Amino acid sequence: MTYDDVVECLAHCGLDCSRCADYENGEIRQLGVKLLESLGNYKTLAKMKSDGNNVFDGYEQFDAVLKAFSQASCSGCRGDHVICPVTTCSAKNCQIEKKVNFCFECDEYPCDKQFSGRLRDRWLSINDRMKEIGAVAYYHEQVKQPRY
Repeated sequence: MTYDDVVECLAHCGLDCSRCADYENGEIRQLGVKLLESLGNYKTLAKMKSDGNNVFDGYEQFDAVLKAFSQASCSGCRGDHVICPVTTCSAKNCQIEKKVNFCFECDEYPCDKQFSGRLRDRWLSINDRMKEIGAVAYYHEQVKQPRY
């Protein structure tokens, strides 16, 4: 994977948009679509199975969550249709202004403009690690870990 590929996957702050459950081209969306297709009209069978196994009583809720995953529509933080719940992120505009791809590449890093509390700690940890080993190595390292 090249640096440019990594830039497409990682947000300006360093979070991996490509592995987010809301990402329109992500694996979670693709797996959700595939599972929905594979299950087909399983709702009928789940209803019958719920008589002997009440775990299937919640099938409709499971189906609704699965449909939500399969309809993910976020373009990622570098796109035009961002639905990231971190709505107070100023990293995107800052990086565009500073003409860098990641916060750690900025001469002013770390600054006080980005995040607070636990989000700030995570942001610093991610960017410090990218600064230490490089964005490509960081991508390969973090992609082996669960996203959530």
